[in-house]
Amino acid sequence: MTEEKMRFEAEVSRLLDIVVHSLYSNKDIFLRELISNASDACDKLRYEAIAKPELLAGDAEFKVRLLTDNVRNVLTIADNGIGMNKADLIENLGTIANSGTAKFVEALTKSDKGKDVDLIGQFGVGFYSAFMVANKVEVITKKAGEDQAWKWSSDGKGEYTIGEAEMEGRGTQITLHLSDDFKEFTEEQRLRHIVKTYSDHIGIPVVLMKADGNDETLNEASALWTRSKSEITDEQYNEFYKHNSHAFDDPWKTIHYRAEGAIEYTGLLYLPTMRPFDLYDPARKGHLKLYVRKVFITEGADELLPPWLRFVSGVVDSQDLPLNISREMLQHNPVLTKIKNGLTKKVLSELETASKKDSKGFDTFWEAFGSVVKEGLYEDYTNRDRILKLARFRSTHSDDWTSLADYIERMKDGQKAIYYISGEDIDALKRSPQLEGFAAKGIEVLLLTDPVDEFWLPSVGQFEEKDFKSVTRGGADLNDIKSDDKDDTKDDKKDDAASDASLDALIASIKIALGTNIKDVRESDRLTSSACCLIADETGMDLRMERLMKQHNRVDEISPRILEINPKHSLIKKLSDVAIKDAKAPILNDAALLLLDQARILEGEALPDPVSFARRLDLVMEKGLGS
Repeated sequence: MTEEKMRFEAEVSRLLDIVVHSLYSNKDIFLRELISNASDACDKLRYEAIAKPELLAGDAEFKVRLLTDNVRNVLTIADNGIGMNKADLIENLGTIANSGTAKFVEALTKSDKGKDVDLIGQFGVGFYSAFMVANKVEVITKKAGEDQAWKWSSDGKGEYTIGEAEMEGRGTQITLHLSDDFKEFTEEQRLRHIVKTYSDHIGIPVVLMKADGNDETLNEASALWTRSKSEITDEQYNEFYKHNSHAFDDPWKTIHYRAEGAIEYTGLLYLPTMRPFDLYDPARKGHLKLYVRKVFITEGADELLPPWLRFVSGVVDSQDLPLNISREMLQHNPVLTKIKNGLTKKVLSELETASKKDSKGFDTFWEAFGSVVKEGLYEDYTNRDRILKLARFRSTHSDDWTSLADYIERMKDGQKAIYYISGEDIDALKRSPQLEGFAAKGIEVLLLTDPVDEFWLPSVGQFEEKDFKSVTRGGADLNDIKSDDKDDTKDDKKDDAASDASLDALIASIKIALGTNIKDVRESDRLTSSACCLIADETGMDLRMERLMKQHNRVDEISPRILEINPKHSLIKKLSDVAIKDAKAPILNDAALLLLDQARILEGEALPDPVSFARRLDLVMEKGLGS
């Protein structure tokens, strides 16, 4: 037999290096991963055999077999599932197809040793955990419906070989040549314990093969979701979650129920604790599996849940769908639409209950998945109101999460809108000059840092008849809102400000100096300590939204903004005095351009002409030192 020697893909080699150096805290995990893969292979063949029953070829009883050899220190995990051909071996065992995995491995390499390694299973690469305990791994496999078997072999050190092989029947046999330190994994009692602990939920028998012929089934071998909830322990629920989702965290919530009536189905859904590493990867496949009468149909079907619930994993088993349903038929099946609506309502109900009874747990969940749930605010009109009530936000009120209902309860007399500011960094938002007037009056402002916020806000518009209004737009109407400070009145606002005449003169000079670089210059009622800030027109696009559109080439350039100046600021007062005496004073032109650049810097924007900015700044500083 001729063998072909090949090298692992770079990411696989790096991943193997991490695994081999014993970063897994629990070595038992390798057996759980290999049994899980074997179960998946059987599920895939069961589905393929619906249309092609000849693939079963007289071997319709699926099982996973464990064979041990204490003398040679060998453990074999064999299944009679769908098997692999040469191309499958290269794709599945020589490369990592998931596009997010390279980034994951990069992050893992830089992380604290062992801190994130348990995330590896999320990427479907649990097979490589075999190299934790084995110094050599051999795979012999034959794909159902094909005649040629193949052998894959590697010591996990950068290369593997593939060649033709002989094998009776279909399926996959993985033989681990165990390292001397791991002889325990050939002991029957050890294997019995691991399977019972981690793989009891597997829907097909896991059989320990014995020399005397008294083979022993080690697991319950019945689909977990078909059992009564009273018969299932929390540990069994958790292990099924890890098997189904390729996850290593425990689920935050488990939803197990049976829907009866016009349509019947069983749902076993999990809300995770930890955000999947590839949650925002467009190529990511979901982990919600569809079964029809316990026969696996597909995984990650978009027809089962809306995209904004893509972090939900588990199983849905329908009694009404036909066994031979295709992916094309799934997209337009009315039964599946009803199941999708039922599942969505069930998850929302669970979240609503948790938000009231477990506020800390819900806040932790929202920290991880809130940005995804908010996608439903513009994608899912039917459930928009329920999602909006669930939504949590950071605000200037405190460091804790707040709901919109709580925000409205704290609104000031005369306040008619829900104010917000959006940006990339919450600490930078808190320092934004646009917030100064709101802070002075004790007006709460939502601090939005998720890009999705720019998309749902325009489509939602308001909550409980209160409009959402950006503090970076005109028309703040702060003078109509009563302050917590009893001494705050409209009459004293100009006591320490530039006079109307001098301020008008300065505004006119700035407009001339800046020309088309700005849309307007106006007096500000939102600034208290900063000299100036930029805002968008009341009917214009929010500042951050326009920046995002520019980054994605959706607009050619940023539109001119409104420059607001603070009449109480010492710099503005001094410039006003200059302007009333000589509206054409040279210092006014440089000052106007410096004010605009200063406002741009505060917005986190790049200056269009840094050299000119530096020159003007040098001149102003020189004059200041000279005086």
